[in-house]
Amino acid sequence: MTSTYRPRVLVIGAGFGGLAAAHELSKDGRADVLVLEKAGDIGGVWRENTYPGAACDVPSNLYSYSFAPKTDWGRRYAEQTDILGYIHDTAERLGLRKLVRTGVEVTSARFDDTSGSWRVTTSHGEVFEADVLVPATGQLSRPSLPSIPGLDSFAGPSFHSAQWRHDLDLTGKRVAVLGTGASAIQFVPRIRRLAKHVTVFQRSAPYVVPKPDRGYTRIHHEAFRKMPGFAAAMRGLIWQITEFFSLALTKAPMLARLVGLLASANLKWHIKDPALRAKLTPDYAIGCKRVLFSSDWYPALACDNVEVETDAISAVTPTGVQTADGRLHDVDVIIYGTGFKATEFLTPIEVFGRGGRDLHKQWADGARAHLGMTVPGFPNMFLIYGPNTNLGSSSIILMMEQQARYIRQVMDELIRVGGTHAFEVRQAVEQAYDADVQSRLDKGVWTTCDSWYRTDSGRVTTNWPGLVHEYQRRTERVTFSDFIEIERAAVTREDIHA
Repeated sequence: MTSTYRPRVLVIGAGFGGLAAAHELSKDGRADVLVLEKAGDIGGVWRENTYPGAACDVPSNLYSYSFAPKTDWGRRYAEQTDILGYIHDTAERLGLRKLVRTGVEVTSARFDDTSGSWRVTTSHGEVFEADVLVPATGQLSRPSLPSIPGLDSFAGPSFHSAQWRHDLDLTGKRVAVLGTGASAIQFVPRIRRLAKHVTVFQRSAPYVVPKPDRGYTRIHHEAFRKMPGFAAAMRGLIWQITEFFSLALTKAPMLARLVGLLASANLKWHIKDPALRAKLTPDYAIGCKRVLFSSDWYPALACDNVEVETDAISAVTPTGVQTADGRLHDVDVIIYGTGFKATEFLTPIEVFGRGGRDLHKQWADGARAHLGMTVPGFPNMFLIYGPNTNLGSSSIILMMEQQARYIRQVMDELIRVGGTHAFEVRQAVEQAYDADVQSRLDKGVWTTCDSWYRTDSGRVTTNWPGLVHEYQRRTERVTFSDFIEIERAAVTREDIHA
C-alpha cells in the first residue's frame, strides 16, 4: 500500500472552459475534481443564449473539443441546440456529469494562509475547501443593460437577448431592438418575419461579411465518420484559415483592408438605398470592434417592416423609446441586444488571496493575469478564459484546452511534491508579461475605438494580441521559476491506492 497525495480541485462554471478543465484534471484519477455551476444545468453561454437564430460564427469542426470529435454536425456553423447537445453528450460520454453540482452559486473564495488551501462559500452557506481553484466563469456570462434614463419605466415586455422570453409571441408586435452586435444580427432576421415592425437602434454600424454556412449532408457525415483523418484535416484547415484572419487583426493591415473590402461589397450588394447604406457604413477601422458574419442581416434591414434608427437614445418611456431629436418611437416590446459585461472578470464573486488581498481592488484598473491564468498574491488559482485570452478570430476552445493542459502540469508538480507547496506567480513575471501584451495591443486596432474589448479607462482586458499557435507555444511548458512556492502548513488529505 502506498500513500499518494490527490489534490482537491474546485472548478467554478460548467461551460466549455470549466468542463475542459474538469476533463483534463480528473483523467487518470490524478485529482479529486468538483465543478460548481450556479445554473440548473451545464452549457454556459450555449445554455443561456436561446434566442432565435442563435449559432456560432466559428465552423463547428473547430468549435469543439479536440478530444471529443463529432462527425454529425447539422451545419457548417452549428446552431445553439446542436452545440448544447454536443456539450451534454460529451459530458455524459466522458463521465464529467458526475463531477458537476448544479444550482450552486459561488459568492466568495478566500485563500487560507494557515492551511494553504482555498475556502469557497456559496449563496446557501455551504463551504468547500480546495487545494487548487479554477474559476471558469468566462467573459460572456453576465448580460449588460445600457445606462438609459427610464429603463424600468417601460410598461410592456422587455428583456435581454440572453434571457429570451419564449413565452412571448412577437407576431404582429412593434419591436424595438437596442444594439447591432453578434446576437442582434442573428435574431433580427428571424423576428422581423413575425413582427409588424422592428426598429433597430444602432450606436455604431458593424462590419458584416457573408457567412458561408450550409447544412451538412449524409455524404459529409459519411466522409467524416469513415475516411481516416478527414475530419482532423478539415479541422486543421479551418484553424489555419482563422489564424490567417487573426493576422489581419494583429499584424497585417493589408489583410484587414481586404476584409474591409469584402464587408463593403457585401453592404453594397444588399443595400441599394443610399440613405440606409450610409447609416450602415462603419466609421472606424475594421477589426476595432468584432467583425460579424451574416448573410441575412442586410437583407433583413432592407425589408419594409424594418427601420434603422441612428439618433442617440435619450430615454425609455412607458410606451417606447425616445431619441435625442425628441421623437418617441412607440413599441410593444423592447429587446436588448447589448452584449455582456466582458471586462468585469469574476464579478460578483468576492476573491481574497494571500494576506487577505482583494482581487477586485487589485484589478481596479483592469483585470490582468500572467498568460491569462495566474495572478500574484493568489496561489494555486488558475483562470480559464481569463484576461487577454479572448480571440478576434479562431476558436476560443483551443485556448481553453491549452489552459487546462497548463494547469494539469502545475497539478502534476503539486502531486510530485506531495502537496506541500502552493504555486504563486512572481509579480515581476506578471508585470513583464502584461507590459508586453499591452504594448502589442496599443499598436493594434483594438485601441482605436470604444468596444466591449476595453474598460472605461481604455485598457484592453479581453483580447489576446497574437495567434493561437503563439499562445500554445508560450504555455506548452510551465516555467516553474516564474513562480514562488508557498509552503503549506498542513496537508490534510491523502488518498490510499493499492
